[in-house]
Amino acid sequence: MLPAGSTFQPTTLTNRKSRLHNFTFYTLCICSTIATMPPRKRKGNRFISFVIGLTMVSAFIGIAYVVYLWASNKPSDFVEYTEFGIPIPTRFGIHGIDVSRYQQRISWKSVKEMNVSGIQLDFAFIKATEGTNRTDPFFKRNWKNTKEAGVTRGAYHFFIPWKDGKVQAQNFIKTVTLSPGDLPPVLDVEQLGKTSVLNLQKEVIEWLVIVEAHYGIKPIIYTNADFYKRNLGKDFDEYPLWVAHYLQKHQPRINRAWSFWQHSEQGRVNGIVSKVDFNVFNGDSIEFRSLLIP
Repeated sequence: MLPAGSTFQPTTLTNRKSRLHNFTFYTLCICSTIATMPPRKRKGNRFISFVIGLTMVSAFIGIAYVVYLWASNKPSDFVEYTEFGIPIPTRFGIHGIDVSRYQQRISWKSVKEMNVSGIQLDFAFIKATEGTNRTDPFFKRNWKNTKEAGVTRGAYHFFIPWKDGKVQAQNFIKTVTLSPGDLPPVLDVEQLGKTSVLNLQKEVIEWLVIVEAHYGIKPIIYTNADFYKRNLGKDFDEYPLWVAHYLQKHQPRINRAWSFWQHSEQGRVNGIVSKVDFNVFNGDSIEFRSLLIP
């Protein structure tokens, strides 16, 4: 998961289309202005005729390229990979991914149907909110389409540690409606930032208590192994843990029970253009179903 405030902005088809739209618009405006000039101002002026011709050709090329990008951006349905591209811990039977706006448009049908040596993706955690007022722009689309594709879904909130835990909880609650069969709500806490450990714990507890009271189920905490040890610890051991740890191939290095393990951030999945975080569930299908919203 990328941290809040990250300056990384991938050069996407959407970004390039936006720039080309602007270029094409301004080019057409120039064409229109020159073409409507009174005849006496451009009579006999070969240079202006040349500029008009060159500008119109440029506009045509720009429009053609925008159409090409629109067509090529349409379907992540046709993005296919022969493998997941990463080592898969095969001793676990239930696998999944987590996504946010960085994965852009996703074909969840393609995600669900991908099968590599008998391994399929059964669940997805989807970013819903961040801080006190932000909502992931792809959340509603992902939330709806995972359900329709038959992928078990869960929603997570990216926690800003120096902001009020209660207001952050309210932001999540007003955005996410959980249904039977969904995963419990998730708090993604992986930054200390400009606050103290004590204040971080206070705000995290406030978020967890409010969200548990609202949904009637204990939330899951997502964080990395080192952050949990340094900044959370035993006071939070009662909550299910989704732990990120990429340094061991067989299981995460953490001295407490865990429910989910994010073992890679470099996976490839049909229907998704960019790389994806991969996860496993620590249990069998009966234990997985018992974790879901009743």
